[in-house]
Amino acid sequence: MAFDLLIENIKGLVQVRESTPSYLSGSSMAELPILDNAYVAVKDGLIVDYGSQQNSPRNASQLIDAKGKFVLPSFVDSHTHLVFAASREEEFVLKIKGASYEEIAASGGGILNSAKKLQSISEDELFERSLHRAYEIIKSGTGVVEIKSGYGLTVKDEIKMLRVAKRIEMATGLKVRTTFLGAHAVPTDTTKENYIRLIIDKMIPAIAEEKLADYIDVFCENGFFSIKETIQICEAGKRVGMKPRIHANQLNRSGGVQAGVEVGALSVDHLENIGEEEIELLKNSKVMPTILPGAAFFLGLPFPPAQKMIQEGLPVAIASDYNPGSSPSGNMPFMFSLACIKMKLTPEEAFNAATINTASCLELLNEYGSITKGKVANLIITKEVPSFAYLPYKFGSDWIDAIILKGKKY
Repeated sequence: MAFDLLIENIKGLVQVRESTPSYLSGSSMAELPILDNAYVAVKDGLIVDYGSQQNSPRNASQLIDAKGKFVLPSFVDSHTHLVFAASREEEFVLKIKGASYEEIAASGGGILNSAKKLQSISEDELFERSLHRAYEIIKSGTGVVEIKSGYGLTVKDEIKMLRVAKRIEMATGLKVRTTFLGAHAVPTDTTKENYIRLIIDKMIPAIAEEKLADYIDVFCENGFFSIKETIQICEAGKRVGMKPRIHANQLNRSGGVQAGVEVGALSVDHLENIGEEEIELLKNSKVMPTILPGAAFFLGLPFPPAQKMIQEGLPVAIASDYNPGSSPSGNMPFMFSLACIKMKLTPEEAFNAATINTASCLELLNEYGSITKGKVANLIITKEVPSFAYLPYKFGSDWIDAIILKGKKY
């Protein structure tokens, strides 16, 4: 067989698995297979072979020498708000001066601020503004991304956001999963009851008709949407094939975990405020606890007890929460570092959380998340580094030498 691409002399081929389980949990999260002195071969955009360098084939159209370098599967970022109209650095300054997230939201900032800006621009303009962020995350090693709506808050603007997310996939080579998050905040010109009816009666059917969303999400939080309202909206989404994932327990013990377990959500995301009750509930469910370290870092919130969750036998996923208000970065290497530095995950646990487990909760583990024959060749080639642990240790530095998306050098 003539390969399209052969990467050889690899110092360490990371996350090599003959097959992948549904996810990793508990002690298995510390197990990260690394093949020393290896090669990996690609054809038609897929990983077709790998092994010890001494058995490396020679017949390839393109050859990359990775001496002294590691090769990793690309990050899978399972929680972002990548499509937005404008940054919110003015709120950043207010936060520095002591204003809380809730205070900024109550004064017309926050999500409503982003909605006002997004409603004022066209779909094409929103696409152009969002596209550069897509390229930004590709350069930092993300090959799969989930993108939420939620800054539209009207039927046409929620649809506009999801259309842009679909266009990003076609334009970039990223694999994109889309999530409808109409229940992100309540517009000022209506009541919550009327807005929920709009979500259920108008938004969900219109989005389902265009097949724009894989998932449905709700911001289950004090002052936003209650447990009961979250369940009501998620059940409406489920009826048209949108599987739930929940913004849970970010600012308070809001009941988001309870709602997520009740509706059989794929994931509950944030978890800055979580206790024994929620951990026990998760242990008896198939819901993926997803940690967003960028948001905790930026807002000065408690970091979720990720290590405790793992010790209790749970799986943990790590995503960026890239958004203009509470995590203005989609840099997954930085999230990888934060997970190790602030939550005491080992490099192996953190990398599994950002590849295998995020791919699992996006239902893409058959195609992404590991170096496995038949999976899509989305790869990161590092610069020359002394060890795998060096990558999260050297936080903030650019340790990526090359990106491979669908078998092609980016």
